[in-house]
Amino acid sequence: MKSFIKWAVWVFIFFPLPIFAQQHNLNFFIEKAKENSPFIHKNENDKKLVQLDLQQIKTIYSKPEITVEAGVLFAPILSHDNSQNRFKLVTKDATDYTGYDLAATDGGQYQSVVSLQQGLFNGSKIQAFEKKAEIQNKVSDNTIELTTHELKNVVSHQYILCLKSEKQAKNSLALVTEVEDELQTLQKLVENAIYKQSDLMLLEIVRQNYLQEYETFAAEYRNNLYDLNLLCGIDNETEVKIDNVEFVRNPEIGSDSRFLTSFLLDSLALTADQKISELKYKPTLNLFANTGMNAVYLPDFNRFGFSTGLTFNWTIFDGNQRDIERKKTEINFETLQFEKQKTIVQNTVQKNYTVSKIQSLNKRIELANNQLEQYAELLKLYKLQLQQAEISVMDYKYLIKEIAAKKQETSLLEMEKQMVINAWNYWNY
Repeated sequence: MKSFIKWAVWVFIFFPLPIFAQQHNLNFFIEKAKENSPFIHKNENDKKLVQLDLQQIKTIYSKPEITVEAGVLFAPILSHDNSQNRFKLVTKDATDYTGYDLAATDGGQYQSVVSLQQGLFNGSKIQAFEKKAEIQNKVSDNTIELTTHELKNVVSHQYILCLKSEKQAKNSLALVTEVEDELQTLQKLVENAIYKQSDLMLLEIVRQNYLQEYETFAAEYRNNLYDLNLLCGIDNETEVKIDNVEFVRNPEIGSDSRFLTSFLLDSLALTADQKISELKYKPTLNLFANTGMNAVYLPDFNRFGFSTGLTFNWTIFDGNQRDIERKKTEINFETLQFEKQKTIVQNTVQKNYTVSKIQSLNKRIELANNQLEQYAELLKLYKLQLQQAEISVMDYKYLIKEIAAKKQETSLLEMEKQMVINAWNYWNY
């Protein structure tokens, strides 16, 4: 029975997850998060829509608009001339009648023409919309890049939580194995009446406590892994084993932060919008032409013809709306500048905080590792003394408890350091 328990414990140590579980690294989850991000997908489609909008604008300003217009209007009258009531489709010379005025109804109206309208000298307008489209594409690209950076930070944070649970579970299971070894030693000492049966029972309870602790951390790992899959849009109920990762602090980038790129692009977008708004105050010249039938009498073949000409439009005054739009643009520029300065301050504060946090954690981890080394030496002595019945099981139990607490504390400090480095790499971008 004892050998079976020991074998089972070692299986758990080397295979804390199902033996045939898949194994993934951090890159796998980041790529899945990018692939399944609706925000990235939306911005990719926004770029396609911008190109279609630009294509539509170019068509409006550079291609002629050709339309077909056709219509027939009948306006019959009821004639009372010569004391006779007669229905007439065409009024001719009627003087006494019931119906519309002859000027509007004489014969009706008959129209069937093909019309063409072409804007002239619209090159500057097309250029304004091209510039706007170019900026919109850059905004979408920048949004995709920042979203990817945000996803990398969030996914990495959740990945570290998974690693933390996994390491804590391994620490607990290693303690189970440690106690299991001493249980076998103590069993022989109890049989030789050196220790009491109650000592053996006490150590068994310690083993069970650490085994229960392992199960708690293993369940926590599964929960964290579920959250990681949910975050990355992965529909997979199978537990996976994740690779260890060691985050490296990226070099300081200085003041050239990618977080500020969006403010530059927003400023360019405001300028482009203002230029487009100014387009309606430019003179507009259009060429028009039509051909077909256009008659107010009964149509005949000699009423076919054509016409052509120019139309000119220029907005001279619209209640100072132009000045109002310019003032609105200036206010938006001021808002962007204020938000930019706030972002710079926030970025600086966050980076300074992470630097001091990393320094503090390095000192605490160094102290904790030194203590673990001392505990390891002390544990060797306790194991020898336990075999020689020079210490009580309670003393050994307390030492194991302190070692367990220190190992978990060290693991938490190391994982916290990984989180802080991940935060530094996020803000230092």
